[in-house]
Amino acid sequence: MINVIKKNNATGSYELFKIEEGLFILKSLNNQKDNHIIEKKINKDFIQFHFCTKGNLDFLFNQGKYQIGLKEERNLLLYNPKQDLPLHLVIKPNSWWVSLIVSIKKLHELFSDEANYIDFLTDEKRNTKYYKEHDVSPSMAVVLSQVLNFNLHPSVKKLYLKAKAFELLSLYFNMPAETNIEQCPFLADEENVRKISQAKEIIINQMAEPPSLQELADEIDLSLKKLKEGFKEVYGDTVYGFLLDYKMEYARKLLESGDYNVNEVGLQVGYSTSSHFIAAFKKKFNTTPKKYIQSINLFS
Repeated sequence: MINVIKKNNATGSYELFKIEEGLFILKSLNNQKDNHIIEKKINKDFIQFHFCTKGNLDFLFNQGKYQIGLKEERNLLLYNPKQDLPLHLVIKPNSWWVSLIVSIKKLHELFSDEANYIDFLTDEKRNTKYYKEHDVSPSMAVVLSQVLNFNLHPSVKKLYLKAKAFELLSLYFNMPAETNIEQCPFLADEENVRKISQAKEIIINQMAEPPSLQELADEIDLSLKKLKEGFKEVYGDTVYGFLLDYKMEYARKLLESGDYNVNEVGLQVGYSTSSHFIAAFKKKFNTTPKKYIQSINLFS
């Protein structure tokens, strides 16, 4: 079984997955109207890969005296071999975040034959600080979406997340070659990728009453075929499959807030009858909304 820690406090919550020694995944979906503040000790033996898939993040250092902002579809690498870099993160409203925390020892094990390719793995660069920001590539966005929205039996979670962590690292260090994207001509067109991203925002903003696929295609000025194929390529799921996962995650956060009952949450995510919402929630999380609320109260 994978070691999963769900951290909840007055200001924010996140999930921490220990994949194996020296390799961790953290994630949080802030679908609320307030900032979430995440704090965690991370020592200098670890390299931090942070990904903002939606919204905005702020990284605070030196008790808030120094700040780095991270926007949607951007990633940030942090590494300082001379001092600890504790995580002090402000997740803005309607923002999603994924991080890979990897020990330098683990990276050396993974890339021992390619150490010269990765600057901070070489002997002469061991004591160099790194603060690098890049775009999240479309292929990385697919993996990040899968990490944020997976729904698997506990017995296979560890294997799945380990594979996704390694895939994400591979894509990160392959970024210089990513720009061609020869395997997918559709994604080579930045305008098409922008339109697909626009489609995602439209269905999220209208999740209670989403447009039809044809209406959505017309609004972003793409053919229906390109919408379907492009959305699957960028986000790893169909339009409505992605939307269903988003709605269930949003509903889960609303239930956790304690500000809404089951019927109210169902209405907010587009279910006119509570029975349909309960069935969809149970299919996604293998428990009913009521039992989910009870489990939160039991351990809070």
